[in-house]
Formats: sequence, structure tokens, C-alpha cells
Amino acid sequence: MTTIAVEKGLSEEVIKILSAHKNEPQWMLNIRLKAFKHFINQPQIKWGNTELLDAIDFEDICYFNVVGNNEQQWSSVDEDIKNTFADIGIPEAEQKWLGGVTAQYDSESVYHSIREDLVSQGVVFMDMDTGLREHPEIVKEYFGKIIPYTDNKFSALNTAFWSGGSFIYVPKGVRVEIPVQAYFFINSENMGQFERTLIIADEGSSVHYIEGCSAPTYKTQSLHSAVVELVAHKDAQIRYTTIQNWSDNVYNLVTKRGIAHENACIEWVDGNIGSALTMKYPSVILKGEGSHAEIISVAYAKGEQHQDTGAKVIHSASNTTSNILSKSISVNGGRTSYRGLVKVSKKAKGCKSNIICDALLLDGISRSDTYPTMEIANPEADIEHEASITKVSTEQLFYLMSRGFNEQDAMGLIVNGFFEPFTKELPMDYAVELNSLLQLEMEGSIG
Repeated sequence: MTTIAVEKGLSEEVIKILSAHKNEPQWMLNIRLKAFKHFINQPQIKWGNTELLDAIDFEDICYFNVVGNNEQQWSSVDEDIKNTFADIGIPEAEQKWLGGVTAQYDSESVYHSIREDLVSQGVVFMDMDTGLREHPEIVKEYFGKIIPYTDNKFSALNTAFWSGGSFIYVPKGVRVEIPVQAYFFINSENMGQFERTLIIADEGSSVHYIEGCSAPTYKTQSLHSAVVELVAHKDAQIRYTTIQNWSDNVYNLVTKRGIAHENACIEWVDGNIGSALTMKYPSVILKGEGSHAEIISVAYAKGEQHQDTGAKVIHSASNTTSNILSKSISVNGGRTSYRGLVKVSKKAKGCKSNIICDALLLDGISRSDTYPTMEIANPEADIEHEASITKVSTEQLFYLMSRGFNEQDAMGLIVNGFFEPFTKELPMDYAVELNSLLQLEMEGSIG
């Protein structure tokens, strides 16, 4: 088993070690070093939960840790790593119906598999490191074009230290009818995981990518700072589903953005559970006429957790449409925030957007905030926005408890019903798993 670990702390030397280990081309190393300089020179973010952001000690984080080889057969994966992922269902899920699976453990992929029928159709699905080696021309064409390292402080950090993630290319006219999936697991203390994912759907193609994230609980902080770039060409469709279940010590600071060309569709289905702080706002630039964006997200915050999530849609072309649905639950002092942007350019005629933000407070000490922003430069745009914050009614609880449910189970039914618009978008196995995760999160939080 390959094992590589560097000392904690930020430095160009770590980047050079990382790049040399991966045998990267010089142009990628150059991008990494430029991004690192940009990160160092950028001040910390001064909006959102600045108290938690300022608590991140970048010098107390390990930026590269390799603990296994990238195996093609599950039986060849190191036993300890295999047991970890077996607990979250990789082999079982793969055997059932997945088109492909990638598993990342700390900094690099340790397992990868894809169905032969997809390979025969020209579908490329591999970890990002392998994608750079085997398809450098495609990676160079798209890497950092949607999310440049200058976009924000954490996109710069990711570009400097990225490792792992997924690379997908779906050829023209190919429709991947079964989902492909990646699992990201942080297993080490003070670990930085910098997933880099690039998905390209060529003209008339489609793909559904599912991402799962988890980590054990440590007393020290870890950082997951991902960058995800999507490109949906003419008449293409990309659905990107995330179910994260980070432990309370993880800072989850993610930049996700897609570009939809003529009549293309990009869908983000985003579930956020756990972490100390999540800042994630899946975005779509509707570049081509007739393109569509669909963003459905849920967030669950308890105790000292802060889920700062939302969505951004830029209507750059005429006759484009978007739907945003955000559902959040706060309990036991937890905090959720919706932070969104809908922008319609002056030249974009006939645009329509519908935004719904619903928050549910399960007690009197929790908090929910909504920060919607709309910049509408074309008077013909049709924009609808609805926001609500509610509490669980005593009548609801009384009714369910009168039917034989205890308070915990009754509250669980209410929570599952509230999140139903999200869970119905998931494959059945994942919807059941999400409901189970919510039940575990709620234990001890009610009553």
C-alpha cells in the first residue's frame, strides 16, 4: 500500500511534492503555484459566519495524505480502507445498480470501477488525477474556466492543493441511464480534502452523478474545500446529487458552478447534514437560449452547527428558466441560512424564475436567516419569490402522539414530511438512507 504524508502547514514545497507525485504537466504546476500566491494574498472572507471562518488555522492542516493505491477491484483495496467504505455501502450499492463508483480516502482515490457498457459507448468516468494523465487536452480546455482560482479565497486554495475528485466526459448523444457515484471520506485528524470535479456532457447527452461525503468525529478541525465545474452543451442534461454527512469538526467550504448552453439543463440536488460550518451555493450560468436550472437543497443544523447554503442562477440568455427550492431545519440551537442570487441580464428576454425558501424551527433557541438577492435588468422577466419560517405546531404533535407515536417518532415524521420534496428526487436506497441519517441526528435533540 502506498503511503505519503506531508507535514502540516501551507507551503509551495507541499504543492511541488504533490505535483511531482502525480507526475503532472508543468502547466498544471504553474496554475497551482499562481493559485497559492493568490490565496496567500487574499484576506479571509468577511461575510457569513466570520467567527467560525476566523477560527480556521490553515497552518494546522495537512494538505496531502495518501494512504492507498487506486484499485480497480474491490477485493484489492487495503482491508482497513475497505472496511471503512463497506460500512457505507460501496460494494452493495455498486452491485445493485450503479453505473460506476469512485471512492476517495483523504487525498486520493483508492478504488474505481465503471460498467463496461458505458466504456463501450465512450463514456469517461475516472478520478481527476487519472483524467489529467489520460485526457490532458480536455482537462486543459475546461479546468478553471468556469471557476477560476481568482473567484474566491477557497477556490484558490483548492486549485493550489486539489487532489482526487471525479472527471466525467459523456460523448455526443449518449444518455447514461444509471447513476455514477463517488464517495469522499476524511479519515485523518487535521485533514484538508480538496476534491476537484469536472463533468462535461456533450451535445444531446445526459448523466446523473451522486456524491456522498462523511468523516469520523475528532476533537480537531478538518477542512473539505471542493471545486466542482459542470458543462452542459446544447440539449444536454446534468444532474448532480450530493448527500453530505460530515462530522461536527469539518469545515465544508465548497464552490460549485455549471454552465448550460442552448436548451441544456443543469440540476443540483443538495443535501447538507453535519459539519461545523457549511458554505455552499450551487450555481448555474444559463448561457444558451432555452436553458434551464433546477436547484433543490435541504439543510439540517443542530447545536453549534451553521448551514449557510443557497443557490445562484445567472440568466444570460433569453427564454431561460430556473426553479430554486430550499428547505432547512434548525434544532437545539442550530443555525441555517439561505443565501441566494438570481440575476437577469439586460439582453435576456422572456426569463422566468421561481424561488421558494422554507425554514422549520424545532425549538425556541434555534435560528434561520434568509438573504435573497435579485438583480433584474430586463423588465420582461417573470420572477417569483416566496419565503416562510414556521415552527412545529402542538396540534401536529398531539395528533401524531394520539395515534400511538412517541414525541421523538412524531417529530421524525414531521421532519421527513418537510424534506419530502427533496427525498422524492433521490433513488429509493438513498432516500431511505437520508431518512435514517436524519433520525440519528435527531436523537437526543427533541424533548
